[in-house]
Amino acid sequence: MTSEQEGLWLRALSSVLERSHLWLPEELAPAVAAAVAPLGIRPAIYVVDDEQRALRPVPADDRPAGGPLSLEGTVAGRAFRTVRTQPGGTASWWVPIVNGTDRLGVIEFAFPGGLDTGDEVLRRRCEVLAGLVGHLITVTVPKGDFLLQARRARPMSASAELLDRMLPPLTVSCERLTISAILEPRYDVGGDGYDYALDGSTAWMSVFDGVGHGLRAGLAYTVAVVAIRAARRAGAGLAAQVAAADAALLEQFGAEARFVTAVVAELNLDTGDLRYVNAGHPAPLVLRGGKFVEELPAGRRTPLGVPPVRGEIGHATLRPGDWLLFYTDGITEARNNEQQMFGTGRLIEHAERHAAAGLAAPETLRRLAHAVAEFHEGSAVDDATLLLAALK
Repeated sequence: MTSEQEGLWLRALSSVLERSHLWLPEELAPAVAAAVAPLGIRPAIYVVDDEQRALRPVPADDRPAGGPLSLEGTVAGRAFRTVRTQPGGTASWWVPIVNGTDRLGVIEFAFPGGLDTGDEVLRRRCEVLAGLVGHLITVTVPKGDFLLQARRARPMSASAELLDRMLPPLTVSCERLTISAILEPRYDVGGDGYDYALDGSTAWMSVFDGVGHGLRAGLAYTVAVVAIRAARRAGAGLAAQVAAADAALLEQFGAEARFVTAVVAELNLDTGDLRYVNAGHPAPLVLRGGKFVEELPAGRRTPLGVPPVRGEIGHATLRPGDWLLFYTDGITEARNNEQQMFGTGRLIEHAERHAAAGLAAPETLRRLAHAVAEFHEGSAVDDATLLLAALK
């Protein structure tokens, strides 16, 4: 790459960053296109849809929006799934858009004059710009509805809209741990949800299932998770966090018996010590070396919001390389047309298969969720959530 081209790249990156402070969501794609135009590059930005099945184009002024691209069987989909840049023949690169480790979409960088796929510097420049776009998508989304609409295949229900505003990103990582989650049916989820926090040597992880369906179940999840967050951020320990959720649910719903099943866990990353409370929820699973080794059956008590029978805190010890898999009953109780349940055995089988294939946590969960959807062969009758903590 010549010094002149390096200068053009510097100006392109500076232009995007300088303009980003004031632009509206619909200005993202045109601004990126204008920044790299002097380099002879035509970018096309695609964001992944909420169900992680397709990449949907973000409209730009200078090119008509095409149709969505499947995550399966396309170069764009392979770039997203593997989080690796892929050549699109001899005239383009498909580069994943990632914010931290949360996969957001891809950018196609088209070179009308042809592309030297051996130019590692040029590839790296495209990846840096895609990384910048990932950060800017995250901070620009809350300004308006444009990018939210761009990634949706259909309208969301009110309950799903509530959950969408409450949930943290699907994936977060640090040097010792990756946490990834996924929910189905994404456009009509009700009471399922998850939460996490990484602070120093401590990882907090929770999975919830609000009783019932629709907005009322979503409200129950919301009450439980904000109570736990408030207690956690005030320095409360595991038992006090769970007690705060009990108190908040009883205060808000009282005689309505609006309760939430949950697993709330605390992991010490220095020692691998896991402490957890299981409030009427399916037991988490541990995989080691890509193989299932145990369920975690301890820490049992009544669901959150139900005056509890005295419960104990469960304990386990995890090792580097272990996977800790949380799930709601919408996964294992999904039924096919013959009324067979998906079951814990199938969940373990699929998890082991993807672990053996060396898939990262986010891609493993995406495939697990789609396996459940294919199994029940129709519209889901219950929410389904997976959360995977992968120790490094």
